[in-house]
Amino acid sequence: MIEAEILGWVAAVLTLSASSMRTMLPLRIINIAANLFFVGFGVLAEIYPTLVLHALLLPLNIFRLSQILVQKRRLERMRRTGDPIEVLGPLMRAETHTDGSVLFTRGDAPDRVYYIEAGQVSLPEIDVRLGKGELFGEMAYFSNARQRTTSAICQGDCRILVIDEQAFARLYHQSPVFGMYILKTIARRLIEGSRRRPELYDGFTEAPSAPGRAPD
Repeated sequence: MIEAEILGWVAAVLTLSASSMRTMLPLRIINIAANLFFVGFGVLAEIYPTLVLHALLLPLNIFRLSQILVQKRRLERMRRTGDPIEVLGPLMRAETHTDGSVLFTRGDAPDRVYYIEAGQVSLPEIDVRLGKGELFGEMAYFSNARQRTTSAICQGDCRILVIDEQAFARLYHQSPVFGMYILKTIARRLIEGSRRRPELYDGFTEAPSAPGRAPD
């Protein structure tokens, strides 16, 4: 049947094209188109394994595409507002800490990144106090020593959002917009911190490495 053969060849070309895509958005769109053509091919040619396979893959690709579009909208809002919570929010969990709680101390190995939803956090070694809407704890991942450069202590009761290392690394590597935000934040804090206590930032004297890529 000529119609089935045409659908099959179009689906094959689309699948081949998808393998050459470098970003996920066009890859998902082309995969959805290929799924539709393969479903049509399976119906007309009565090849049911192909029909069933692509009928199952179609909603999966649509779901993944919707996730990508939602993430793109969040990144665009972050670009406009400068607030990383637009992207980090769905990946973070909330913690409540009382006055004087130590979130980490200088020299600790990093295991999470923090965002202040309410309250204040002091960094005593450099005499800095962070407030609502500020992200912190990211610098240790870029230090060659992979250690906290300062301590972090709650000043009053705090509500803190945290993201673990794997989720942070995945977002950093997969999102250029978020990655650039983190690099700009680190550059600003290196300049500010080195003016106060330059010896605390010896781990950044060589080109620091990026946080390790989390497994996909």
